[in-house]
Amino acid sequence: MTHNGLWTAIESFARAHGVSCSALARMSGLDPTTFNKSKRFSPDGKPRWPSTQSIAKILEATGKDMAFFISLLPAAALAAEAVAEVAEVV
Repeated sequence: MTHNGLWTAIESFARAHGVSCSALARMSGLDPTTFNKSKRFSPDGKPRWPSTQSIAKILEATGKDMAFFISLLPAAALAAEAVAEVAEVV
């Protein structure tokens, strides 16, 4: 899973529900700026990852499960992760 892939999944999640990322955050009880693009990297350029709590809240607010969220991850990221896992076993 990549930083960009995870943020792409959140954007896709919002689109699937017909809302913006800000509206998705609001309907989940989060600060509306939680998923803003400006917050995805720290001032020194380090990636900021969404918290598991934020993801759990959007799942709860929309009645979706983690399988749905995972299905939104870019296929290339999932394939790379699977290859890495196999390499660790071998």
